[in-house]
Amino acid sequence: MAGNGGVIGPPNTVTQIFKDKVTTFTSSGTFNKATVNPAAPGNATVIVVSGGGGSANDAGGAGGAGGMTVTENHPLPASSVPVTIGGGGSGTGHPAGPRGANGSNTTFGAASPLSTLGGGGGGGSAGPNRPGGPGGSGGGARECGSGTCAPGGNGESGQGNPGSPNNGSRAGGGGGKSAAGVAAPSSSSGGGTGGAGLDITPYLACAEAGYSVPNCGKYAGGGGAYINGAGATAFGGGNGGGGPSCQGVAGTANTGGGAGGGAGNEPGLAGGSGLVVVAEKCQADAGKKAPGIWDMNTVYEKVKEDDWVFKLTTVDYLVVAGGGAGGGTTGLCQVGGGGGGAGGYRASGYGPSPLQGSSLTIRNGDYSITIGGGGAGQASSPGSGLLGANGSDSTFSTITSTGGGKGGAEGAPNEGANSKGSPGGSGGGGAYLGPGGSGNTPPTSPSQGNDGGDPQYSAGSGAVAGGGGGGGATAAGADATPSAAGAGGAGAPNNINNSCTTYAGGGGGSTHNNNGTVGAGGAGGGGAGVKNNAPPANNGTANTGGGGGATGGKASGGGNTIAGGSGGSGIVIIRGPSTANFAVSPGTNATSTHPGGDKLATFTVSGTLTVS
Repeated sequence: MAGNGGVIGPPNTVTQIFKDKVTTFTSSGTFNKATVNPAAPGNATVIVVSGGGGSANDAGGAGGAGGMTVTENHPLPASSVPVTIGGGGSGTGHPAGPRGANGSNTTFGAASPLSTLGGGGGGGSAGPNRPGGPGGSGGGARECGSGTCAPGGNGESGQGNPGSPNNGSRAGGGGGKSAAGVAAPSSSSGGGTGGAGLDITPYLACAEAGYSVPNCGKYAGGGGAYINGAGATAFGGGNGGGGPSCQGVAGTANTGGGAGGGAGNEPGLAGGSGLVVVAEKCQADAGKKAPGIWDMNTVYEKVKEDDWVFKLTTVDYLVVAGGGAGGGTTGLCQVGGGGGGAGGYRASGYGPSPLQGSSLTIRNGDYSITIGGGGAGQASSPGSGLLGANGSDSTFSTITSTGGGKGGAEGAPNEGANSKGSPGGSGGGGAYLGPGGSGNTPPTSPSQGNDGGDPQYSAGSGAVAGGGGGGGATAAGADATPSAAGAGGAGAPNNINNSCTTYAGGGGGSTHNNNGTVGAGGAGGGGAGVKNNAPPANNGTANTGGGGGATGGKASGGGNTIAGGSGGSGIVIIRGPSTANFAVSPGTNATSTHPGGDKLATFTVSGTLTVS
């Protein structure tokens, strides 16, 4: 957060790159130069990035990147140097009209400090606020109806570039360190894109090292505007929202990225906080090594540590497990089954902010990808219950999403075991006298899913005896009522592949005979319930992790044996920077390039991802 003293963020770090001592400030603090050869004056490369601008509410403009400078051979004083890290500007809330707030300045030093301006906020929804705000890089203008109604904000010379103007009903993208924001084409239904930031790798000898290290990356990218405006995501800028149900994406912390714009009726988002990187040259070793040439001690140490010739790549991910089956029926007890729970949902970025985990930094090489299958609805003999199966897990690297829990069945004669909804990524809905199953099992942070709903049982010819809905990624399955079975819990929208798709919705519960209303499937592939032994059951949608819909018994009892709907299979999508190379097997999986340049790998069946 921004304050008078600057940002308080993650701990500051010190790393070694060849002969450079590199100090990274993600929080305000104090810098002290290296003690190696302290008599030397000491020159350093100092990188200063301010906080990115916030986006405006209700389809407003995107935020501009924080100002950024790279100063080589900067003399370091013998005394300590104060460092203030600027926070990202806040977004404006619905339905207020101002533009997004500018990011805060970042400074290095007391007397004549190195300083950059915070990024300009995106244009707001009220008259004089439509232009993008000026800053280190300027914010994008808000949509206006037709023509060009407002300009983008100006960028500060040497620190950034201007945001883009609007183009009729499409808002403008925020400016970045290396490029201006881009307005949406006249023929486009999408929003403007964010301007590119700057790769600091050449300034920190990362290329010489032959592998990625902390601080070697891309910073100060502008945000993208609604709809589907591509933020300079490899540089910290947030994407614009992908549809009415999708928010934009905030700027990435400690990159100075501008915030992406959201849809109508959505609040603006915050820009990313800034950072300072100080790379000191070791004076005692200056001039002893030609660029690009390894000394033998370094080679030996890298071989000994099994750290020789590898690269690290930071990627985002979407990992959704298979959904659980809905509960079935024998018609014996005239009880509606519970809906299947959705497969576990785990993602970094591009979805609802409460569910965003951290990006992964991985070595180049081969990664086994597992796509969880949906749990199969299962038929059995009358009186035993039709339990079906839980969904299977999906995995990528250290990320595992757990299969959804199966819905409870009518359960006779073993109600205790058969009528409970099972735990899983999201829990299955309960039936008869059994409760809904627990979601987020085993627990992850952020949560991978929610609980299944509880049933409501009553005897008699007019009874509904409805089952609970299966849990979804963003909501628990609904409890049954005296007149209706529970609906499946809603899933989560995600825009990692530039297509706003909702995943991991729970299956709907069922009722007995023709009484009452069956539960709807949750948004994100959940199957709806059916009743009165009315085949076929509704399956969860493939490659969404949706839970299967439940079935219900006949009024007369006995008769058809009907399995609940099967859960939908899972999916894994990996997104990396433009510099990464992705290859996939088997060929049914696919690679592609995002409009913003990022690389994508989409797995709908289990296989292998090769990163190079």
